[in-house]
Amino acid sequence: MDARHAELRQRLAALGFDDVRFAALTPSPGGGLREWLASGHQADMQWMERTAEKRLDPQLVLPGAKSVIMLGVNYWSDKFRHPPSAIGHPRWARYALHEDYHDTIKPGLAVAGGVLEEIFGVRGTDYRYYVDTGPVLEREWAARAGIGFVGKNAMMISRRHGNWLLLAAIFTKIELTTDEPIRKKFRNQEAGKGPGVGLLCGKCTRCLDACPTEAFPRPGVVDSRRCISYQTIENKGIIPRELRPGIGNRIYGCDVCLEVCPWNRFAREGRRLLVAARGEIAELTLREILELTPVRFAEIFRRTPIKRLKLAGLLRNACIVAGNSGDATRLPQLVRLATMHASALVRAHAVWAVFRLGGGAQLAPARAVEMNGDVLAEYVAG
Repeated sequence: MDARHAELRQRLAALGFDDVRFAALTPSPGGGLREWLASGHQADMQWMERTAEKRLDPQLVLPGAKSVIMLGVNYWSDKFRHPPSAIGHPRWARYALHEDYHDTIKPGLAVAGGVLEEIFGVRGTDYRYYVDTGPVLEREWAARAGIGFVGKNAMMISRRHGNWLLLAAIFTKIELTTDEPIRKKFRNQEAGKGPGVGLLCGKCTRCLDACPTEAFPRPGVVDSRRCISYQTIENKGIIPRELRPGIGNRIYGCDVCLEVCPWNRFAREGRRLLVAARGEIAELTLREILELTPVRFAEIFRRTPIKRLKLAGLLRNACIVAGNSGDATRLPQLVRLATMHASALVRAHAVWAVFRLGGGAQLAPARAVEMNGDVLAEYVAG
């Protein structure tokens, strides 16, 4: 390998990237993405459709691009485990218990660009970097570069870090010596499964079996319309009633299909140079969340990905968690939200939670009536 490639890898690792791998940029076959979109699995994430061609052809992103530098940041921490008995305690996706990784990793990518310029003598126009915000098929490129393989849960699984890698990419016009992908001839490939999906999963289906809302129509394919992560984060409206019980106590995102993966036995605490833990969020009680004001919400969740959900979205999710908790002591808070909150979105889910906890009679004095709970909810205060 060219000494410059070795130096690049070493210096990028020193910045805090736990995996640094190179792959050649060639157009993607695209069958999996096109089929996924055609099936409507993207729900209302319209940007996936708008950027589909760019995702499939890197030349539309950076004309003249020859290589991609795939970078992984390990965010595993044993400190964020949830006790099994905490049924009513809000449960957060593990990545959300940090400052927004887009903001903490991007400065590292900017420095990485400078390293690229220094070592190879290129200009800023000769590369582009993204951390989960650009038209990039991160998991496909990560698999091609050998960071890991795409599991049956459709996630990038690393043999070193399990399911706990945040991915970033640098497209560059430099022709880098490519790393080898993980290669293993696997049997019984299912029709439509896609090349490489479940490469080292074997017969294991723990992730598929554990999904509370049955969001996997087949291995390696997620139907966002049924995915808890999509519903509690990306969906800005009413969460379908039939999915709410499966959400359980998951207030923001869902790690179920990641947590049950056997490959996590290799996961170890990372250096955490490009992620900043906010573990205090995991200590918030459901009562505290249901009582959040706009000012308090901004104070607690600033610089975290949760801030983009906004207060109404978080209260919507909290109402579902409360309704699933079986804890009738939450009824006074829920009744107040159902009858007095300014947001119809919050009121809709609060009324559902009140009835689920058996407190529907408490809404009678306010004449709270759900007109059309599946699509929109309006309530009349007496």
